Amino acid sequence: MHFSKKVVEPIPEEETSVWTCSNENCSCWMRYDFSFGEFPSCPICHSSMTSTIKNLPVLTNGTKRSFQ
Repeated sequence: MHFSKKVVEPIPEEETSVWTCSNENCSCWMRYDFSFGEFPSCPICHSSMTSTIKNLPVLTNGTKRSFQ
């Protein structure tokens, strides 16, 4: 019997705007397109969040954001 691994296609990535927690002890982040407010606070530690860029797999959010 012969087993072979499936060829895994690479997932396309792009530079994505994200919010990251400003607290050094917290590793929370969220995509800008999936945040609920114009200047969100961290859902884990409630600190302020700062805008940064990450290389992430491509996702689309079908909902429209009213604060853009």
